Parts: sequence; structure tokens; C-alpha cells
Amino acid sequence: MTAVTTQPSAVRPLQPWKLTTAQRFSRFATVIAVVAVAALLVLVSPLAGLAGIALVAIPLQVAVSVARSGRHGSVAARNDVATSLIGSAFLILMAPWLSILYTVVRRGYEAISWNFLTDDMRVTAPDAELGTGGIAHAIVGTGVMVLVATAVSVPLGILSGVYITEIRGRFTKLVRFIVQAMSGVPSIVAGLFIYSTLVIYNKSYSGFAGALALAVLMIPTVARTAEEVLKLVPEELRFAGYALGSTQASNVFRIVLPTVRSGLVTSAILGVARVAGETAPLLMTAQIFLATKGNPFDGPLASLPIVTFSFFQNGADNAVTRAWGTSMVLLVLISLLFALARAVSADRRRSRR
Repeated sequence: MTAVTTQPSAVRPLQPWKLTTAQRFSRFATVIAVVAVAALLVLVSPLAGLAGIALVAIPLQVAVSVARSGRHGSVAARNDVATSLIGSAFLILMAPWLSILYTVVRRGYEAISWNFLTDDMRVTAPDAELGTGGIAHAIVGTGVMVLVATAVSVPLGILSGVYITEIRGRFTKLVRFIVQAMSGVPSIVAGLFIYSTLVIYNKSYSGFAGALALAVLMIPTVARTAEEVLKLVPEELRFAGYALGSTQASNVFRIVLPTVRSGLVTSAILGVARVAGETAPLLMTAQIFLATKGNPFDGPLASLPIVTFSFFQNGADNAVTRAWGTSMVLLVLISLLFALARAVSADRRRSRR
């Protein structure tokens, strides 16, 4: 007879800190009850609104956590208190963002239609009935200016990161200082700079001038992100390239940059998301145009932030609704850019594994 050997089953390590489904449900129900009690207390107190509820609910939740976990010892009590405080801080930080999102959607959804996305305002007044006119000219103008700004700023930003991390010349500290200083430059200053050097010289506003103003704001974001990404490349990889006879330029462009390609793409996307909603520099460089056009050198060019600003300036109910709808479109576009950046970063982490 032959002995039958059985493979031992894999033993999973115990995770006593992991909450069960029942425990999660119990804690969730406790939080709901605490918020409900806090809301009732706010009704009979001088406090009001969400701020008043939060002011009552946070200490109440901490007290409930201490009472519930006190029988398990001081360590469990401190853990529950810390969990309650961290969770409360997270909700407080999320509340303004959720409030903004809710307000934009609630005030702007009435303006959203297929016509709103495909038509322009060349023959439509801002206060005309909803369903007529649209923001196609602003979408195209924003796309054109962001594309030109990307073409200008991404190579310069990546080269700045390469100089700081790879070349490490005598001006490395100066370049890093300039990049950090540019990160704090107010957007209106970038608009003033392009206005004084290009708009006044040409005696005309243009989409190209607006794109250059956006590029000034975009370069430091791309440069700093590219620098951090390039620092992740192992030194051994560089040394291996040099050991095989590679020059510094060949090592950078054939080994280092391809290694962090997805990270550099992420830096470009973050730079685009950073400038897509800028208003002040475009007021002084690109202004606004009511018809759809894609030539950045042919006079003023519309953009989503400037169109939003002009709608609000009109003051009529339909114009204000159009402004909220334009803000909603811009918010969706920027959210998609950030989601794309997150997806590219996740792909980079998976590829490194």
C-alpha cells in the first residue's frame, strides 16, 4: 500500500483587531444614534445647523466610546477615543467638499442638456430661456489653452526635474528655489506678467497669451512632481547603465525616464488639473469670445472659468443657473483628471510589484 500524503492547509494568521460584521453594524448604529441625539439637542439649544450638530456629536461620540470600551481596559478605551476623533476629523474635512458638490449639482443640473454642451452663445443672451445656447465655445477654448499650456510646461517641468535629480549641476539649488518660489506665485501675477509682455506688445488678447499664463502656473507643479518621481528610481539602475557604457544623456532618456513614464504622465495630469479652473490670469490675457473657435492666435478665446464669471455678472436667474451648470461641467472635468491621475499612479505601483 502506498501512503497518501496530504498537503497541509494554509494557516491564516489571526487578526483580533479586525472588526466583525456585527461589530461594524453596531458601531454604525451607534454613530447614527449619536447624530440623532445631537440633532435633537441642537433643536432645544442656541446652536444651529451642521456646525452645531458636529459640536455636540463629537464629544458625545467620544463619551459613548469611552463608556463602551472602558470595561476592556484603558488601551481599548484610548483606541476607541482615537478612532472617534479621527473619524470625526475626517467627516469635518469632507463636509465642506460635499457641501460644495451638493450646491453645484443642486443649482446647476437644470442647465445641463445636450444642447448646453454642443452649442455656443453667439446668438443667445445669457438670460435667455434654458435649453437655448450652450458652452461649447468655453469647452473648446479651455481644451485649446490647456493643450498649448501642456505642450509648453510639461517639457520644461520634466527637464527641470531631470536637472535637479540627474544632472545636479552648480545651479541645482537655484533651480529648486525658483521652482518652489513659482509654486507660491498668485495666479493674478502670472496674468499680469503675460499681459505686460505679450498682450500689450501685440495690442490684443488671445488664447495663446492665456495658455502661456496657465503654463507659468503649471510648470512648478509638473517640475516638483517630476522631481519626486525621479527620486524613486533606484541608484543601482543608473549605475548599471553607466557600467554598460551608457552616457549620462543616454542613461537619462533610455533608462531613467522610461522607468518612471507613468509617474511623469501623472505629473502632467496633475498640472492640467491645477490650471484648468484658473480665472484671474485668463481675465487679463484671453478674455471671452461668444462663438466657438479653436485658433489660439485669433483674438480672444472663451474658457469655462471666464464664462462662469460672465454668467454670474449678468445676475439674471437663467444666467446664474447657466453659471452653476458651467461650474458643474468644470468640476466634472477636473474630477475626471484627478481620477485619471490616480489610475495611472495605481498602474505604476502595480507594475513596480
